[in-house]
Amino acid sequence: MTSLGFVDWLICGGYLIVVLLLGLYFSREQHSNEDFFVGGRTMHWLPIGLSLFAGTFSSLSFVGLPADAAYEDYHLLLGILCIPLIVTPIIWFFFLPLFFRHHLTSVYEYIEWRFDRRLRLAASLLFLLYNIGWMGNLLRAVGVIMQAVLELSDSETAWLLVGVGLFATFYTALGGVKAVVWTDALQAVSLGGGMLVVLLLAVDKIEGGWNTIIEVGQAHGKFDMFHTKFDFQHPNVYAALAFGVFVYLASHSVHFTAVQRYVSMPDIKAARKSLLVNGAMVGGVCGLFFVVGTVLFVFHHPPGDVAVSSGLFGEMAAAGTKDQLLPRFVMRELPVTGLMGLLLAGLFAAAMSSIDSGINSMTASIVCDWLPNKEMQINLRLSRILCLVFGVIASALSVVIFYFGGQVFPLIMKIAGLFLGGILGVFVLGMLSRRANAPGATIGLLAGALGGAVAFQIEASSFWFGAFTSVPTFIVGWLASFAFPAPDPTQVERMLVRSWRE
Repeated sequence: MTSLGFVDWLICGGYLIVVLLLGLYFSREQHSNEDFFVGGRTMHWLPIGLSLFAGTFSSLSFVGLPADAAYEDYHLLLGILCIPLIVTPIIWFFFLPLFFRHHLTSVYEYIEWRFDRRLRLAASLLFLLYNIGWMGNLLRAVGVIMQAVLELSDSETAWLLVGVGLFATFYTALGGVKAVVWTDALQAVSLGGGMLVVLLLAVDKIEGGWNTIIEVGQAHGKFDMFHTKFDFQHPNVYAALAFGVFVYLASHSVHFTAVQRYVSMPDIKAARKSLLVNGAMVGGVCGLFFVVGTVLFVFHHPPGDVAVSSGLFGEMAAAGTKDQLLPRFVMRELPVTGLMGLLLAGLFAAAMSSIDSGINSMTASIVCDWLPNKEMQINLRLSRILCLVFGVIASALSVVIFYFGGQVFPLIMKIAGLFLGGILGVFVLGMLSRRANAPGATIGLLAGALGGAVAFQIEASSFWFGAFTSVPTFIVGWLASFAFPAPDPTQVERMLVRSWRE
């Protein structure tokens, strides 16, 4: 039995047709790997900025952020706000000059130039492992919602995940990075617009409107984001800042997909404009997601009600399906014609635009990082085949993660911290220390892996995983470098931060 009407199906089907047409349209412009991976380096900053946002906040945000705001507080939002307030200036002043000065295609080229090829391959491998886990979680987030909306069995949901993943793989293999970027831009608009409609309708369901929302939210501490009691197990201001700096900085500076976006533009001015677009979207849309989560909480906890386990809110918590709170609320309380179709179109857009980003960048990493002396020269047909392979793997993994269970967002936060944190530590070590060398950086990377194991052992909050890997990688890598010969100063000088600012 389905809760979707004809208009809902029409909206979803129309979106899928538009996406497929975009892939077919841009397939005409794919003549080389330069076109396929970096769009001929002629992309416009506006869709790139929207794509940067869409690549970071997608179907995970759709299910994870409102649920986190409803059941927790705003500490995660504080971490997210580090993107426009801290991460963007760092990328603007320190990383973009490096990318454009050295005309990078793969961000991990820098690691080979600064250290050695083995570390470059290690960084690429960490990225590939992270991306596979990330894409599997993205698709799994789609399954969480579709199962709730369409009342599917587990096996039916698994087949749906495979279908969505293969559809995204197909149009990506056709249209390359241009199709990826423009579908990302479409996703950012549809996801934000759909959530805004939900917010306005949900607020109208609450007696007293915004005054009640603020009153109840404050009474239950839903707006808290500055807890100063320090520990590793619970959200606090230190954990939020650690997550914002070590995970989101990594995802915007040493993540292949993000750097692929930067270098697909003609110059650094365009890249900086795209950063501003991304920052504005992050602040606005993610803030919107959290407000929606707070409204959902207040709807189930009117003034004077201190219970936290009644109704739909309690059902989702008891069943361990908190991620289904938003879609089930829309189905039960907002039976507006076409609304669920609009949300599902945004969800499909979110998932598929992230999957296409992932498989395109993974293919680019294989071509650029793993095929020596053949960068951008292998047959375009082989690149498309690699896209198909990665898409199949991600689709299969999403089914495994779906059956594994658990909340979506905390899991991907841990994965990001573990795999991207080590890359960030090695990268910053090379940027800041003239004395750092390949053996020291390798030892540092191993120390970062040990730090991640410690985070698991002490059951640290997912906020901390990036810091537990990045900080040991940098500190131990720097100290260990003194046990080995110093690198050639003439080779190192152009790789340091101060040289990019000249």
